[in-house]
Amino acid sequence: MGVLAVAKGVRMSPRKVGVVAALVRGRSVEDALTILSHVPRASAIPVRKAIESAKANADHNHNYKPETLVISEISVSPGVRLKRYRPAAQGRALPFMRRTSHIRVVVDGEVRAPKKTVADKPAAKTAAKKESK
Repeated sequence: MGVLAVAKGVRMSPRKVGVVAALVRGRSVEDALTILSHVPRASAIPVRKAIESAKANADHNHNYKPETLVISEISVSPGVRLKRYRPAAQGRALPFMRRTSHIRVVVDGEVRAPKKTVADKPAAKTAAKKESK
């Protein structure tokens, strides 16, 4: 079972974001973040943010060990297209579409052992006191 993070409505073409996503597909999260910090493309920033979000979700919400996380799935799909017009010669307006992307990242790794709760500790202390008396 993996942990999901989605970045919706990224104002970049899915074709451009997909190239960067392909660089880190199947790698460990630490390796992917190192690679993305050295990629000279603007689309590396939203991909890195989506991976960091998935890492934080796994650590804080699902109790995974951050150093064992691996990108099991990363996909880029087209988002809504914003229809715009560009001025052209002789007073015309030519239509174009400003494309957006949805970035979906799934990470998987090793789950931490559950922490001992505060309620467990006093019970052990009282049992030890009763045995000593």
